Amino acid sequence: MAHAQISKYLPPDINPTQAATAYGCRALPKLNEELQSEDLLTRQKALMALYDLMHDPEHVYTAIRIGCLESLKALLKDTNDLVRIETTEVLYIMATHNVGRDGFLEHDVIHALSFLLSDPQSACRENLHLAFKHLAQLPAGAKGIVNSSLIPSLVWKLQREEERIQELLLDTLAACLMEDATEALASRAVPFLKEKLLSANSNIRSKAAQALTAVSIPLEGKNQVWQHDVIPILVHLLKDKEEEVQASAAGALMYVTVTTKGKYAALDTEAIRPLLELLHSSLSKARLNAIKVLTMLAEAPEGRKILQSHVPTFRALEEDTSAAVQRAAQIAVKVIEWKP
Repeated sequence: MAHAQISKYLPPDINPTQAATAYGCRALPKLNEELQSEDLLTRQKALMALYDLMHDPEHVYTAIRIGCLESLKALLKDTNDLVRIETTEVLYIMATHNVGRDGFLEHDVIHALSFLLSDPQSACRENLHLAFKHLAQLPAGAKGIVNSSLIPSLVWKLQREEERIQELLLDTLAACLMEDATEALASRAVPFLKEKLLSANSNIRSKAAQALTAVSIPLEGKNQVWQHDVIPILVHLLKDKEEEVQASAAGALMYVTVTTKGKYAALDTEAIRPLLELLHSSLSKARLNAIKVLTMLAEAPEGRKILQSHVPTFRALEEDTSAAVQRAAQIAVKVIEWKP
């Protein structure tokens, strides 16, 4: 005869580390209450459940409306490492949505996150920088980071963080410096970025060149790149084994060769030959950047003289699959064939 027996094990689909989510419109208010609980396990479970919900922008909107961001800001100061890690993870997921980024700016989350730049837990710092990276993709977000006076700290951290976090830092800096490079230039960003151009990590080399592109937009940035002898390194990177690095290096040279000093520094390091080779790159942005740098160099008599025999190459690029490359090639031909 069969006997009823209650198993001592949990049902197979139950996650004991995650809070049970209430049904419907009560789900997020209940989790927000649990985020403020005195019980550590309750806070941790609520964070796990909230993390899953934050992948939906509608839930992000509701969470911000009912005050979850304020609860999360408070948890950033929690003494428990796992709570801080999970909190930054939730915030990072929220920052992947436009409504989340807007919420960050409205509720001053940037300032709250900045206190964790030196957190002993690398996972916590990585989540923080993931959030900053996504926030910086929005012009208002990049401006918010700049206005929070965080650029000197981010530049300083670039020298001390693990490589995977350095990549995130460089992404954030590149976006923020497009808005305003003043603080970065005053914080010795150019020599720090110069060092990163020599990294064994190709992603770091490429992203450092992209950050240098942004820092070279103002005249002071162009002058500093020239003063710190960065141009020879950028020219060397035009021959890098990675096409992304080549394209990024050409992008930085495109800005620094605007000045006369920049033009002649590039010509002195024989930049024309690798730039001509880059015209045959499989990456359209590499071809485009190379054409624009060569156009800049053609404004100098010495550069124009060398490039005159390569006009057919530029003519061929007028039929390129990229419309931007076509237009750049047409301009290049006009500059090279210009006669005083």
